[in-house]
Amino acid sequence: MGRLAFPLDAELTGPDRVVLSILQKQYEAHGDPLDKASSEVAEESDDSETKHSKFVSPSPEDLQDQEQQAIAYLKNSNNPKSDAFEPTIFSSVDEPDIKNALLRQWIIDPYIRWARTVVRVETDVVMVTHLLLYSCTTLPSALYLFKNFHWWHAILHGVMQGWYMGAYTLLRHQHIHMRGVLSKKYAIIDQLFPYVLDPLMGHTWNSYYYHHVKHHHVEGNGPDDLSSTVRYQRDDVWDFMRYVGRFYFLIWFDLPRYFLRTRKPVLAFKAGGWELSSYAFLYIMFAYVNAPAAVFVLFVPLALMRLALMTGNWGQHALVDEMEPDSDFRSSITLIDVPSNRYCYNDGYHTSHHLNPLRHWRDHPVAFLSQKKQYADEHALVFYNIDYMFLTINLLRKNYEHVARCLVPMGDQMKLTLEERAEMLKRKTRKFTEEEIAEKWGKQYAKLK
Repeated sequence: MGRLAFPLDAELTGPDRVVLSILQKQYEAHGDPLDKASSEVAEESDDSETKHSKFVSPSPEDLQDQEQQAIAYLKNSNNPKSDAFEPTIFSSVDEPDIKNALLRQWIIDPYIRWARTVVRVETDVVMVTHLLLYSCTTLPSALYLFKNFHWWHAILHGVMQGWYMGAYTLLRHQHIHMRGVLSKKYAIIDQLFPYVLDPLMGHTWNSYYYHHVKHHHVEGNGPDDLSSTVRYQRDDVWDFMRYVGRFYFLIWFDLPRYFLRTRKPVLAFKAGGWELSSYAFLYIMFAYVNAPAAVFVLFVPLALMRLALMTGNWGQHALVDEMEPDSDFRSSITLIDVPSNRYCYNDGYHTSHHLNPLRHWRDHPVAFLSQKKQYADEHALVFYNIDYMFLTINLLRKNYEHVARCLVPMGDQMKLTLEERAEMLKRKTRKFTEEEIAEKWGKQYAKLK
């Protein structure tokens, strides 16, 4: 039988555990060609108390029935009218796991009832939780640093922001795609909070919206995408540094130029205007208010965020199919892991997001299960036990064997040995020549001499 190389993380979200359980059972029902060493790793990682001497593969009918039950369960957990409805309250703790009766009666349940009226989608109570958290910690901390700067406070503030920035960015990711996350009653707060919090979290005003929604999702990692990976060798450190460096120093120029080239002058003016106005704000805060505070509160988060954004995007689009690189199934990946999905609003379901950018973050697991056969038929890549940052790091270290062990095989991938999987992944990091770009996307995209 097939076995995944690592045990399932105990911190996986409920939906992720359901999805991975279905994929695991499907793989177990299939013969495993992996070498003996891989099997031994899996055996050692089995934390169950009982070792079963015999495995009975479930029938296809059993698997299909379990899959349909899982889809129904996930849909009900997202449906406010269902008795099985489960809003997300906190990132670190699931709502059913909060057992204390007094805490539930006097704090948690009243808070949930109120917060469900604040958010646009009732599952998203966690967004209110996070906005309240930032308002009570980030904002007063930043203001006090500008008033009375201390080095120890600045360092602690930086550590706190480093913890917050990933989750905030994915909250904003939902915000820019849905044009808001709060109900109409709170529309003013919904529109204004990004202008207050974005600079504190390493973002320039509105740049995320113009680059991600109006540009990245239009080009889809194709040759005209400014964050495209296809012209880079994606396991090469030097190419990665060039990729990050271009975004770091030239995005203020490249994005407006892209909009002008594609005959969208209004977007060019807005994108350039907001980026430059953000730089002007940073300069004023540094030159005329409090330079040390500006460095720690504004400049350090900006530097870290831009590195994180490009490192993450490299991981999301590092493995591009050599045959159909313009396919959303084959130019992006799916991660079923804790950092991406528990703490960052299901960011691991990147293929699902590219298939439907307007899909709500809680709908990704059920959408994935519903399209599982198509994912398998399209040779999509699904991983677990690794996030985008560590995927990027492992690729740059050329540690393909570890990445291959993190693969959750689907369809024909189940027939591959570990070495064959590693070789397959290696092929998908090779940069495309201009001739290949002309062949795959069209001559208008290639820089042919």
